[in-house]
Amino acid sequence: MCGIVGYIGKKEAYPIIVKGLQRLEYRGYDSAGVALLNDNKLNVYKKKGKVADLHDFAKEHDLKSTIGIGHTRWATHGEPNDVNAHPHVSNGGKLAMIHNGIIENYASIKTDLTSKGYTFQSETDSEVFINFVEDIYLNTKVPLAEAVRLALNKVVGAYAIAIMSLEDPNLLIAARKGSPLVVGLGKDEFFLASDATPIIEYTNEVVYLDDQEIAIIKDGGLTIKNIEDVEMKPYVQTVDIELEAIEKGGYDHFMIKEIFEQPKSVADCLRGRLNAKNGHLHLGGIHDYANKIVNADRIVILACGTSWHAGLVAEYIFEEFCRISVEVEYASEFRYRNPIIGENDVVIAISQSGETADTLAAIDLAKSKGATIFGVCNVVGSSIPRVTHAGSYTHAGPEIGVASTKAFTAQISVLTMMALMIAQKKGTLSESAYRSLLVELETIPEKIAKCLDLNPQIEIISAKFKDAANFLYLGRGYNFPVALEGALKLKEISYIHAEGYPAAEMKHGPIALIDENMPVVFIGTKDSSYEKIVSNIQEVKARKGEVIAIVTEGDTDIAEIADHIIEVPHTHEALMPLVSVIPLQLLSYHIAVMRGCNVDQPRNLAKSVTVE
Repeated sequence: MCGIVGYIGKKEAYPIIVKGLQRLEYRGYDSAGVALLNDNKLNVYKKKGKVADLHDFAKEHDLKSTIGIGHTRWATHGEPNDVNAHPHVSNGGKLAMIHNGIIENYASIKTDLTSKGYTFQSETDSEVFINFVEDIYLNTKVPLAEAVRLALNKVVGAYAIAIMSLEDPNLLIAARKGSPLVVGLGKDEFFLASDATPIIEYTNEVVYLDDQEIAIIKDGGLTIKNIEDVEMKPYVQTVDIELEAIEKGGYDHFMIKEIFEQPKSVADCLRGRLNAKNGHLHLGGIHDYANKIVNADRIVILACGTSWHAGLVAEYIFEEFCRISVEVEYASEFRYRNPIIGENDVVIAISQSGETADTLAAIDLAKSKGATIFGVCNVVGSSIPRVTHAGSYTHAGPEIGVASTKAFTAQISVLTMMALMIAQKKGTLSESAYRSLLVELETIPEKIAKCLDLNPQIEIISAKFKDAANFLYLGRGYNFPVALEGALKLKEISYIHAEGYPAAEMKHGPIALIDENMPVVFIGTKDSSYEKIVSNIQEVKARKGEVIAIVTEGDTDIAEIADHIIEVPHTHEALMPLVSVIPLQLLSYHIAVMRGCNVDQPRNLAKSVTVE
């Protein structure tokens, strides 16, 4: 979950590295560091805190170098402090390494190295690994790249690493397993990064390393081998990301920028796939496997966090329109309970980053059972598209804010199109209903834009509740997952305790919490369960709870009993989550800002969860 940046070439390395770390800071921001070669010295500067703290510390030193590696950390082994920050240097003082991931067998390796006289300054598994490489290098007399390969054959766990050597200023070594790593190809220069965002300013040509591949950059050339020492042919891809997409563009935070990008991101998701006028819907990524889904015994959706909530919405949609049984699983729990998976099951894995470690592990298990795997993710070239049989990109554009917003609506958009495509092919949806849903789906970007016009009203409501200690979010049917997502957004960026429930479950326990100090958010739009929601609101008001209600434009019934109403445009209830979630995103954003929280980098969280 850490961010890695590396550079070797003819330019000054430090400015490239520190700018890259700033762009990767969403991956981890409890400490940061750089290693540079200068005048036959290996200089390491690292600091607890943000990249800005590192820069303030490092700028007082001589930073001239044309090779370097940098790291921004999300702690796994060892608390965030200067010593545990990366890079780590070997006992001999000639090797430096940065690492994203977890070395699971580090303790046994550390014991062996300690018996040989090695000492350790930090609590990290990463320092153990670089000393393991040094030990092999010194005792076998093989080239450093070979020592790295031999070490990787002995470690258990996940890693993305970059290593540089004082003895060879023209050498940079990188490798990955389970954690992402990209090599950028420039003119007489190479870049390393956890994803393409630090690279696109300098080149749009990249190589995404596959699992258990090692990149050796030496004397201006790139060689890629696997850990079996077989040379691999680099597959060069062109990255299609505009620099403006990863900058704030005048907004105070990436999160609010990305909330307001949703009319465009959903439209981009639909573009080229949906033409309601012609009754056309085509997802090229699943076309060849459509019959497999039509004839599936069931669909299993694997995801974590916000993506799991999108999967819950998809469960309702697939079961209603396609009449296929659906189970939504936490990817983090899936492989630990010996799940029953068969060859006639279809698995849909959802991940914004395409690198979620728990989801990748769950995919591996499902594939081993013979299931057909589809991926729904946002990042082109990421791991999940490479390991699944087929799938679809969401085309939401880069999402930098740690709290996912536009990825959620884009994921639901793709999953809805997938369900409609299968329902038509299977014949479980009438032609008139199918075409009506296509027309309505095409209007969603415009309706999201109308929701965004409510921002000033939502900011006023937020000010009233910014000091609340707890929130309850309630919804029914398609809006139940939206309640879960609204609660997650609030708790992860404002640190207010919040829970989401099906509204009918309130009286089975949570109603005991209701009093005049408990704000309750109802998603009460006009749908098949509307009357029940009205009754639930009355139950809360009878116990003096304060109600914020998301309602359909023109609603009068809930308006008479709720304390605050937020009106959203009408749409088909299956598509309502795309609309009703917008006010909840804005509510959480404004409350967090008013509480002085860092909404883009909430404490203890990172964007891409690449460790288990």
